[in-house]
Amino acid sequence: MSHPVLPRRPEARWILVGAALSALGRGLTLPFLFIYLTEVRGLSGTLAGLAIGLYGVGSLVLSPVGGSLIDRIGVRRVLLPCLAIEGVGTAGLAFVGSLWTVLLVMTVIAIGSSAIWAGQSVLLASLTAPGERQRVFGLQFTLLNLGMGLGGLMSGAVIDVHRPVTFQAIYLLDGLSFFAPLVILLMLRGVGRTTPGPSAASAAPRAGRSPVGYLAVLRDRPFRRLILFGLVLATCGYAQIQVGFTAYAVQFTHVTPRIVAWALAGNTVVIVVSQLLMVRLLEHRSRSAVLAAVGGLFAVAWLALGAGGHAGGGVLPVLGVVTCAAVFGFGETLLSPVMPAVTNALASDALRGRYNSVSSMVFGMSGVIGPVTAGPLLELDRGTVWVVLVVAGSLVASLLALSLRPLLTAAEDGRAVQQAPRPELARR
Repeated sequence: MSHPVLPRRPEARWILVGAALSALGRGLTLPFLFIYLTEVRGLSGTLAGLAIGLYGVGSLVLSPVGGSLIDRIGVRRVLLPCLAIEGVGTAGLAFVGSLWTVLLVMTVIAIGSSAIWAGQSVLLASLTAPGERQRVFGLQFTLLNLGMGLGGLMSGAVIDVHRPVTFQAIYLLDGLSFFAPLVILLMLRGVGRTTPGPSAASAAPRAGRSPVGYLAVLRDRPFRRLILFGLVLATCGYAQIQVGFTAYAVQFTHVTPRIVAWALAGNTVVIVVSQLLMVRLLEHRSRSAVLAAVGGLFAVAWLALGAGGHAGGGVLPVLGVVTCAAVFGFGETLLSPVMPAVTNALASDALRGRYNSVSSMVFGMSGVIGPVTAGPLLELDRGTVWVVLVVAGSLVASLLALSLRPLLTAAEDGRAVQQAPRPELARR
């Protein structure tokens, strides 16, 4: 039976539109923050890294607070101010002039971003039936990548380090983009006003699960296994794409930065083109098996990159870099709909904010661990050791995913669709 890719409820569609518009703004600035702080605002590389790191640590520390507030007072009351705070903070980057103003603005941005991802996930979960969430999360990931890719192309065509006003313009536009989902949520007056009560799908809790905060979340054995899988995979995956991939490609395969840029652009194309097809093919397939396949694909991607580093000259190094980015992108199309679907299948309504907050923290933690492990190895010319470690880590993640299957019910694992009624809008 064929299922529509778009969510049934128009409210969920509008939430996706808002997320896509915000991603377009983020794409304008995301690749250029380090360049902006060093080349335009005159900070040293160390100080710029400190400022960027402060944002990551601050967002990571505050995420549990955001998840708890979502469950206590409702996602709407948390998400609206967070969108406004991050929008103002991002626009404020256009006017920074010293280290202290940069640190202040990055702190504001960290406060705003601490609950946005978890909040949007909770909104989508509350507006979709269990059987369609996987498709909707996949569509969300596609729209985010499309928006960020288009934003990067637009800003790359106009920014100039010798003209600070070009950077100021893109940061003002990025800040403004956060008000698109804010306005949409304000228009959807009945959405997210209170945390929904227990539904038929979540009324029967697992043994040991009770709504007593993060302790209940951490006692959930299947969720602990899922988070461990996500942390290992993200550390050996996403965090390495941001740091290790670029460094290895330039230092060991000896390709130009332009080739790396084109490879990353190809990664986005693979995601956008294949995601809509994959969300249909993944219907009623074991989610734990799909997650295991993601680890295998990431391992193949890193092996391709490593082969390019040992191929000598010619076209083979370029082929290794491009293949790595493409295969990695295909793995992302499997991961993006499945992991949040499992998270929200395990979560009770009373703890949904906390579950999604912990899930989003995985990527923040990996962003801290990844650079610390990749940087020293590549700086010491241990590229082969780095490749072996990330390949091994990806395969360990696959084993963790396979061990998750016996802990899940058929419905949680996606092998059976929960026949729950579509949730109604939560009102006062």
